[in-house]
Amino acid sequence: MAEPKSGTGHLAFELAGAATVLRAARADSPLRLLTPRNHGHAAWVFAATFGGGLVDGDAVRLDLTLAKGATGLVGTQASTKVYRCPSGVCRQDLAARVDVGALLVLVPDPVVCFAHARYEQTIAVDLADGASLVLVDAFTAGRSARGERWQFARYASRVAVTRGGAPFIHDAMILDPAHGEVAARLGRFDAIATIVLVGPRARALRDAAIARAPAPSRAAAIVEAVSPIGDDGCLVRVAGTSVEAVTAAARGYLAGLAEILGDDPFARKW
Repeated sequence: MAEPKSGTGHLAFELAGAATVLRAARADSPLRLLTPRNHGHAAWVFAATFGGGLVDGDAVRLDLTLAKGATGLVGTQASTKVYRCPSGVCRQDLAARVDVGALLVLVPDPVVCFAHARYEQTIAVDLADGASLVLVDAFTAGRSARGERWQFARYASRVAVTRGGAPFIHDAMILDPAHGEVAARLGRFDAIATIVLVGPRARALRDAAIARAPAPSRAAAIVEAVSPIGDDGCLVRVAGTSVEAVTAAARGYLAGLAEILGDDPFARKW
């Protein structure tokens, strides 16, 4: 069995003329930070881990700062795979501070928990007044083709957004067989995504999300719910019978992101 590892990283985005640059980018193994060029004005970073996933006891933490007016995108190279955890738990933590006029785009691929995996994550974003956030938090049923559908031991995710120092969004989800069989509780759904849109630079996405919100249908392959928060925020929840369907629906809500960034971060992803 691989030895558990802890990896920490730090990213600092700042405005340089009309474009955003990375003033600092540091990562300790097993965390890797890839910084590809793009055709827009934002700085992009994609996180990955050596070994292709998290094993029992692994812990990764990433700290971000975005200076005034900066635009930063943070995603992942691929889905985050969480292997079985016979004695401990895998976890990831992200903390971000976003200054006035800045925009943080967090768009990781879904978390995939294998059978008997234990996984916990926290995402804490502190927005200054006038800062903006686009965030996606998604996970899947696991390796369904191998009979591991919803067979993980625990999944826990917590998203906390403060604004001007005050709580704005606190969204948490825990799936644990101790609370009842997970597969029975999730029913036909194989993937779930949560999307958070906040601030003036995400206003167009927020307004489009509210306008496109479909009527609820208990029998549909995709179920979507849009909840406005304040004057310029909203939370979107998407559940679907396949990862592909949820991915397509989530990207539908982010269709205007390429125009905001000046380039499409999903163009090279399936």
